[in-house]
Amino acid sequence: MTTKRTISPVLIILLLVAALTVYVYLPNEQEQNQRMMQVVPVKVQDVQEQEFAVLIEALGTARANEAVAITALESEIVDSIAFDDGDLVKKGQLLVGLNNREEKARVNELEVNLQEAKRQLVRIRDLAKENATSAQLLDAQEARVNALAAQLEVANARLAELEIRAPFAGRLGIRRISIGALVKPGDVITTLDDLRQIKVDFSISESHLPDVARGQLVIAETVAYPGQAFRGEISSLDSRIDPVTRAVQVRAIIDNPDLKLRPGMLLQINLQKQVLNTLVLPEGALLPIQDKQYVYVIDSENKAHQTEVSVGRRKPGVAQILSGIQAGDKVVVEGTLRLSEGVQVRIQE
Repeated sequence: MTTKRTISPVLIILLLVAALTVYVYLPNEQEQNQRMMQVVPVKVQDVQEQEFAVLIEALGTARANEAVAITALESEIVDSIAFDDGDLVKKGQLLVGLNNREEKARVNELEVNLQEAKRQLVRIRDLAKENATSAQLLDAQEARVNALAAQLEVANARLAELEIRAPFAGRLGIRRISIGALVKPGDVITTLDDLRQIKVDFSISESHLPDVARGQLVIAETVAYPGQAFRGEISSLDSRIDPVTRAVQVRAIIDNPDLKLRPGMLLQINLQKQVLNTLVLPEGALLPIQDKQYVYVIDSENKAHQTEVSVGRRKPGVAQILSGIQAGDKVVVEGTLRLSEGVQVRIQE
């Protein structure tokens, strides 16, 4: 007696579903060939050697070329103020006048006495020529004239100290006194900055020291003026390297004819270290796969071939290519994500 084997209807249904899935989702060989024949539009770039500037980046703080706090030398009452906040002044321009009535009177008195002493000296010299007076009297009168002249010079210096003037040309800060105020030595009246040039101090690693020298070009940028570059040059390097940070202090001078840069601004410093003549590609042409970088090179039949490259230094938007391609190769710079090995492409302008 034989036993009949029956196939479960559930198993039949599962086999049918699996067959349908394979038929729907797995392309046949003809479809794969058609897909390989699809033409993908791409943009390419001819690889060429270009100048690739290697930059040293640093942060620095702007300082005025010359800066001083204007103060009084004597304790006195403010009689006049000859400036406003933020004025541009010339060297020697009067800023503040202090009470000087006593000093003026003293100068006038000494001028009168000196004039009289000189007149007497002339008279005595005339008498001495006729032997009508002694040489001792002539010497005494000459000494009196010299003493009065010295006293007048001191009085004029004292008078000048009561006139506060700009020691150099520049821009004034905020006024901190008023007429009638009593100022004493050390009291800050205002500030004065020479902004025609700006000093920038920044630090670089000791490893960059051989590539930095006086007169070297620097380019500074600030968030206050985005997109604008301020050009200057290195004026000096510190004679010592910090033993803790292993950095050296560098000072640059930047021309500031429009007075846009102000002391205290944070500046991004770009210092050109060297210029390489090397192969350069846009970063968009690189296709990272695991820890390697690839590009698609287009052959004479307009087919794409995935090629591994070695990437060197990078800058925003571009990368140095050390090996893997050569000058004259056509490399895809747009459309890499739609490509695979051997795909036909259409090069767009």
